[in-house]
Amino acid sequence: MASARRRRIKKKKQVISKKIEFRYRGYTLEELQQMPLREFAKLLPARQRRTLLRGLTPQQKKLAMKIKKARRLLNKGKEPRIIRTHCRDFVITPDMVGLTFGVYNGKEFVEVKVTPEMIGHYLGEFSLTRKPVQHGAPGMGATRSSMFVPIK
Repeated sequence: MASARRRRIKKKKQVISKKIEFRYRGYTLEELQQMPLREFAKLLPARQRRTLLRGLTPQQKKLAMKIKKARRLLNKGKEPRIIRTHCRDFVITPDMVGLTFGVYNGKEFVEVKVTPEMIGHYLGEFSLTRKPVQHGAPGMGATRSSMFVPIK
Protein backbone atom coordinates (compact mmCIF):
# COMPACT_ATOMS: atom_id res chain seq x y z
CA MET A 1 0.00 0.00 0.00
CA ALA A 2 2.82 2.38 0.82
CA SER A 3 4.60 1.53 -2.43
CA ALA A 4 1.47 2.36 -4.46
CA ARG A 5 1.30 5.69 -2.70
CA ARG A 6 4.95 6.40 -3.50
CA ARG A 7 4.32 5.60 -7.17
CA ARG A 8 1.42 8.08 -7.28
CA ILE A 9 3.59 10.78 -5.74
CA LYS A 10 6.33 10.07 -8.30
CA LYS A 11 3.81 10.36 -11.13
CA LYS A 12 2.63 13.72 -9.81
CA LYS A 13 6.20 14.98 -9.67
CA GLN A 14 6.80 13.88 -13.25
CA VAL A 15 3.70 15.70 -14.47
CA ILE A 16 4.67 18.91 -12.69
CA SER A 17 8.19 18.94 -14.12
CA LYS A 18 6.92 18.76 -17.72
CA LYS A 19 7.44 22.12 -19.47
CA ILE A 20 4.44 23.58 -21.26
CA GLU A 21 5.18 24.70 -24.81
CA PHE A 22 3.92 28.14 -25.83
CA ARG A 23 1.07 28.16 -28.32
CA TYR A 24 -0.86 31.01 -29.91
CA ARG A 25 -4.24 29.95 -31.24
CA GLY A 26 -2.98 26.38 -31.54
CA TYR A 27 0.30 27.19 -33.31
CA THR A 28 3.76 26.89 -31.79
CA LEU A 29 6.19 29.79 -31.89
CA GLU A 30 8.26 28.11 -34.62
CA GLU A 31 5.16 27.62 -36.78
CA LEU A 32 4.17 31.24 -36.28
CA GLN A 33 7.63 32.46 -37.26
CA GLN A 34 7.48 30.47 -40.51
CA MET A 35 4.02 31.83 -41.38
CA PRO A 36 3.60 34.66 -43.90
CA LEU A 37 2.38 37.92 -42.35
CA ARG A 38 -1.02 37.79 -44.07
CA GLU A 39 -1.66 34.29 -42.76
CA PHE A 40 -0.55 35.30 -39.26
CA ALA A 41 -2.85 38.32 -39.40
CA LYS A 42 -5.83 35.99 -39.79
CA LEU A 43 -5.12 34.62 -36.30
CA LEU A 44 -5.21 38.06 -34.65
CA PRO A 45 -8.18 39.87 -33.14
CA ALA A 46 -10.07 42.22 -35.48
CA ARG A 47 -8.34 45.50 -34.58
CA GLN A 48 -4.81 44.11 -34.91
CA ARG A 49 -5.74 42.18 -38.05
CA ARG A 50 -7.09 45.34 -39.67
CA THR A 51 -3.98 47.29 -38.69
CA LEU A 52 -1.66 44.74 -40.30
CA LEU A 53 -3.71 44.17 -43.43
CA ARG A 54 -4.05 47.90 -44.20
CA GLY A 55 -0.28 48.17 -44.50
CA LEU A 56 2.48 49.87 -42.57
CA THR A 57 3.14 53.58 -42.21
CA PRO A 58 6.59 54.88 -43.22
CA GLN A 59 7.69 54.91 -39.57
CA GLN A 60 6.50 51.33 -39.11
CA LYS A 61 8.30 50.24 -42.29
CA LYS A 62 11.50 51.75 -40.91
CA LEU A 63 10.97 49.85 -37.65
CA ALA A 64 10.29 46.63 -39.58
CA MET A 65 13.63 47.01 -41.36
CA LYS A 66 15.39 47.48 -38.01
CA ILE A 67 13.66 44.35 -36.72
CA LYS A 68 14.86 42.31 -39.71
CA LYS A 69 18.40 43.58 -39.20
CA ALA A 70 18.30 42.75 -35.49
CA ARG A 71 16.83 39.31 -36.21
CA ARG A 72 19.74 38.57 -38.57
CA LEU A 73 22.22 39.58 -35.86
CA LEU A 74 20.41 37.39 -33.34
CA ASN A 75 20.52 34.41 -35.70
CA LYS A 76 24.28 34.89 -36.14
CA GLY A 77 24.69 34.68 -32.38
CA LYS A 78 25.40 38.35 -31.78
CA GLU A 79 23.39 40.36 -29.28
CA PRO A 80 21.48 43.13 -31.12
CA ARG A 81 21.23 46.59 -29.61
CA ILE A 82 18.00 47.96 -28.21
CA ILE A 83 15.71 49.14 -31.00
CA ARG A 84 14.44 52.57 -30.04
CA THR A 85 11.10 53.61 -31.49
CA HIS A 86 8.21 56.01 -31.18
CA CYS A 87 5.88 53.52 -32.93
CA ARG A 88 3.65 52.55 -30.04
CA ASP A 89 1.00 51.30 -32.47
CA PHE A 90 3.16 48.52 -33.93
CA VAL A 91 1.61 45.06 -33.52
CA ILE A 92 4.00 42.54 -31.96
CA THR A 93 4.64 39.72 -34.42
CA PRO A 94 6.39 36.37 -33.85
CA ASP A 95 9.63 37.54 -35.47
CA MET A 96 10.00 40.19 -32.74
CA VAL A 97 10.20 37.61 -29.93
CA GLY A 98 13.50 37.80 -28.10
CA LEU A 99 14.31 41.35 -29.17
CA THR A 100 14.46 44.35 -26.86
CA PHE A 101 12.76 47.61 -27.77
CA GLY A 102 13.00 51.08 -26.32
CA VAL A 103 9.42 52.32 -26.60
CA TYR A 104 8.89 56.05 -26.13
CA ASN A 105 6.27 56.95 -23.54
CA GLY A 106 6.32 60.71 -24.06
CA LYS A 107 9.19 61.34 -21.69
CA GLU A 108 11.71 58.53 -22.04
CA PHE A 109 12.33 55.23 -23.78
CA VAL A 110 11.03 52.33 -21.70
CA GLU A 111 12.85 49.06 -22.27
CA VAL A 112 10.50 46.27 -23.42
CA LYS A 113 11.79 42.71 -23.85
CA VAL A 114 9.38 40.89 -26.15
CA THR A 115 8.21 37.46 -25.00
CA PRO A 116 5.92 35.01 -26.83
CA GLU A 117 2.97 35.97 -24.61
CA MET A 118 3.08 39.50 -26.04
CA ILE A 119 2.27 38.38 -29.59
CA GLY A 120 -0.75 40.22 -30.97
CA HIS A 121 -0.48 43.16 -28.57
CA TYR A 122 0.78 46.64 -29.38
CA LEU A 123 4.24 47.83 -28.30
CA GLY A 124 2.68 50.81 -26.54
CA GLU A 125 0.77 48.56 -24.15
CA PHE A 126 4.03 47.74 -22.38
CA SER A 127 5.28 51.31 -22.06
CA LEU A 128 2.95 53.19 -19.74
CA THR A 129 2.47 56.89 -20.44
CA ARG A 130 1.12 57.77 -17.02
CA LYS A 131 2.75 57.16 -13.70
CA PRO A 132 0.59 55.25 -11.19
CA VAL A 133 -0.74 57.47 -8.41
CA GLN A 134 1.10 57.24 -5.11
CA HIS A 135 -1.17 58.76 -2.50
CA GLY A 136 0.47 60.49 0.41
CA ALA A 137 -0.93 61.51 3.77
CA PRO A 138 -3.83 63.97 3.65
CA GLY A 139 -2.77 67.56 4.22
CA MET A 140 -4.45 70.80 5.14
CA GLY A 141 -7.68 71.31 3.26
CA ALA A 142 -8.02 67.64 2.41
CA THR A 143 -11.37 67.37 4.19
CA ARG A 144 -13.96 69.69 5.75
CA SER A 145 -12.97 68.62 9.24
CA SER A 146 -9.32 69.53 8.74
CA MET A 147 -10.15 73.23 8.95
CA PHE A 148 -10.62 72.84 12.72
CA VAL A 149 -7.30 71.05 13.25
CA PRO A 150 -4.72 73.46 14.62
CA ILE A 151 -1.58 73.89 12.53
CA LYS A 152 1.48 72.80 14.46
